[in-house]
Amino acid sequence: MLITDVTTIKLRYEMPVPMADAIHYMPERPTLLVQVHTDEGIVGLGEAAAYGGFLESTEALILGELRRTILGQDPFRVERLWSMMATRAHQRGRRGMLMMAISGIDIALWDIIGQATRTPLYRLLGGYRETLDVYASAGFYAGGKDAAALAEEVGGYAARGFRTVKIKVGRNPDVMLNPLHDMPANDYALATLEQDVERVRAARAAVGPGVRLAIDANNAWTPPVALRFMRRVDDQDIAWLEEPVATEDVEGSAEVAHRLDTPVAGYETETGLGGFRDLISRRAVDIVQPDVIWTGGITETRKVAALAQAHGLPVIPHVFSSAVASIANMHLIASLPNAGLLEFDQNPNPLRSELFDEPLTVGADGKIALPEGPGLGVRLNTATLDRYRIEQHIP
Repeated sequence: MLITDVTTIKLRYEMPVPMADAIHYMPERPTLLVQVHTDEGIVGLGEAAAYGGFLESTEALILGELRRTILGQDPFRVERLWSMMATRAHQRGRRGMLMMAISGIDIALWDIIGQATRTPLYRLLGGYRETLDVYASAGFYAGGKDAAALAEEVGGYAARGFRTVKIKVGRNPDVMLNPLHDMPANDYALATLEQDVERVRAARAAVGPGVRLAIDANNAWTPPVALRFMRRVDDQDIAWLEEPVATEDVEGSAEVAHRLDTPVAGYETETGLGGFRDLISRRAVDIVQPDVIWTGGITETRKVAALAQAHGLPVIPHVFSSAVASIANMHLIASLPNAGLLEFDQNPNPLRSELFDEPLTVGADGKIALPEGPGLGVRLNTATLDRYRIEQHIP
């Protein structure tokens, strides 16, 4: 079997009400799918993260450079192909957009291997478990959304059976050095630190003591701000504090992690094995959060997970894009002995909820089962593709 082509599909869903986390304004949900074609008719499916820029920039790297590297190659040599893609482009860096671009191709290669061997991908990778616990990822900022509205939202997740809920914090213009000041729509849906304390307290009261509550600052704070905030919510039994400081501030994250009883989780915004090696070896995180569409695909993320396991750390991958990102991360998580919890975005997004012929559904017990079809085990819904496909360049 040989690779004959690499193609992409650009999709975009425009949200009726924009949402925001600590520093990012999100009026739309863009998605970049990757397909790897073979001479035996098997087509692998993947997704490349396109955070922080236009879809076209990542697409150009995939089609204009990485495609040339893998054409005519055997897709079963996935480890070799990963190394070729990363090494030939090494002068572009081993982090950031290159890892995102490689991710989409790498996932598609693993999908091909699963289809060719008629094996579900999670079984091919080791098959540690067949179901995953799911947590509700939500609680974003939005215009006119106060603490009472947040409480009503997250209380609904608890009522539906979710045993863990995560909300956003950190959209604080009163915090010096907050990256929010340099971001688009930096005057949208703001909160002071004091208001964020009240948001956390309202969320805790709404979900009750039997549901774990996590908070995510999306790199908005410095170590002193993070420590000060956590002192204010210390009695709220926070399950984990996610990305409290800038990703590159490994020393700062380590300081926060060492001084808090609450676990520090991160960093989805790190990419590649080298960056996670530094976070893990310096104990800058207590929970490791790679993402197969961002970190370098399944090939690289498995190595991150193994490194975490060697240091006695759990892995809870970041999952926040289309259904392809969800299913790819699901297969990885199900193969790992030090994982088992799936982030499940609760914001409106048909590119997550309607992208497959058979949507991914969470049971009343807060669990989700892995598909038993070969490879990723899913089929794209052509009507959804047609409805949200982007043909023109984003201005």
